[in-house]
Amino acid sequence: MHKKLMLLLLIFTFFSCKKEVKDKNQKLQVVTTTSMITDMVKNIGGDLIEVEGLMGSGVDPHLYKASEGDVSKLVNADVIFYNGLHLEGKLVEVFEKMKHQDINTIAIGKSLDKNTLIGSDYFASNYDPHIWFSVENWKIITTFVTHKLTEIDPKNTEAFKTNGKIYLAKLDELENKLKNTIASLPKEKRILVTAHDAFSYFGKAYDFEVVGLQGLSTATEAGVQDVQKLANFIIEKKVKAIFVESSVPKRTIEALQAAVKSKNHEVTIGGTLFSDALGNAGTKEGTYIGMFEYNVNTIINALK
Repeated sequence: MHKKLMLLLLIFTFFSCKKEVKDKNQKLQVVTTTSMITDMVKNIGGDLIEVEGLMGSGVDPHLYKASEGDVSKLVNADVIFYNGLHLEGKLVEVFEKMKHQDINTIAIGKSLDKNTLIGSDYFASNYDPHIWFSVENWKIITTFVTHKLTEIDPKNTEAFKTNGKIYLAKLDELENKLKNTIASLPKEKRILVTAHDAFSYFGKAYDFEVVGLQGLSTATEAGVQDVQKLANFIIEKKVKAIFVESSVPKRTIEALQAAVKSKNHEVTIGGTLFSDALGNAGTKEGTYIGMFEYNVNTIINALK
């Protein structure tokens, strides 16, 4: 709590000293939280904006704590885009307080109809925050972010709209590819077991039964009973493979694999999926589209 208070004090101290006059030819300074949002905003803004992402590859947003180095990024931003829905657990209070200080913070999750969100009795927001695993959600959010950028930087409206349309067309193409790939896996084999419950929107969109060893947030720990219960489920359903996540320690899935083995059954680790963060910058998996294609190919190849 003391660290959070100190961060807020630093932000408001720096913000109060920040110059109000800005060169109108200067690029819009944008800060984003997760790597998925960073990638989207870069696609829409292109060279017309400067984007600073707080969280890189392999970073778990549920447990992320802002460093002092993040303060200068936040206070110099013209706009901050974050997921909301309590994904950035340690930062939510900071962003909410910044909003009350007239700092432009925008929760992209609020662009979605609440009726389309997946509810949860076990998560602070009562909604599953892993909204990027529905391409349809990501299209809605892309349109929302495009609109917000045009409001904040109207001189570049046409360019933002053009970039937004190009990105939406790429998302349409991605959706078609995913559906064709998934169609090759029989419905009875569409059972996805992962380290934490990040893939419910994916399951809803593509007719998978999704089970996570941990809950929606990685801040929750899986107990021995959770492991044993899921091991029994894997044996009963004859699940061929289970999956590690890039932002979650491997030991949780390895413990599950060992529990299945102790019951004289075998389950393989089908690969590592990207859940709460993209892959390394400069790789295909370092983009939202590349990450989604990689995940689906990994899942289908392991479960076939």
